[in-house]
Amino acid sequence: MSVGVAPARAASGFRRACRGAALEPRVVALRPLPARRRAGVVAPTALFTGLVQGTAEVISFDDVGDFARLKLKFPPKTLDGILIGASVACNGTCLTVVEVDGDVAGFDLIVETLRATNLGELKPGSSVNYERSARVGDEIGGHTVSGHVHAKATIVEQEDTENNRKVVFELDEKWSKYILPKGFVAVDGCSLTVGETSPGRFNVWLIPETIRQTVFAEKSVGSTVNIEIESQTQTIVDTIERVLAERGL
Repeated sequence: MSVGVAPARAASGFRRACRGAALEPRVVALRPLPARRRAGVVAPTALFTGLVQGTAEVISFDDVGDFARLKLKFPPKTLDGILIGASVACNGTCLTVVEVDGDVAGFDLIVETLRATNLGELKPGSSVNYERSARVGDEIGGHTVSGHVHAKATIVEQEDTENNRKVVFELDEKWSKYILPKGFVAVDGCSLTVGETSPGRFNVWLIPETIRQTVFAEKSVGSTVNIEIESQTQTIVDTIERVLAERGL
């Protein structure tokens, strides 16, 4: 069917052509398009909430330079019902399950994943935050997270007080326009509220439960984290910039 042709007229013309050629129209089943991959991530349909469910331990990390096989051991029953091809966010990076053996799951990491995220720094004994993909009807207590990491950031300051921890991150300044005070950002998969910001820097405040439940218990100054900016904020900022540019403002 040609683009721009009304379906009814196009179908009628096609049937007349077929009758003239003594042919019958043939219905062809279309194959679904393959899932688009980005940063080693499958499934643009995967959805996460930024509520980290716990940490998993790195059992093995076999890196051959431009490809790696990561095996993680999860807490008991975490993988119940999981299937090959399912999505799991590991340090905020959406990965596809390629093997399952009890409480251990394997994931393949391509070169872009190793470049764009902190997963390439893992070694046996390390821990990662994990979150299984959300299901329809699940409570979204954080914010919508895709598992597509935008950048890495480095912890440059960390200050503990009696009831919380202030953590300051440094990242490429081009991302600063999307990270706004009181806005959302996913840090190693954790949905966090932004505190203060400045070009190339921002901070968050962590409550004890967040520290206990996540890899932030092991992070210190110099540690790297994965950053996913909030998609609606990015869309709004980019749209405003484009409109202003079109109007020469």
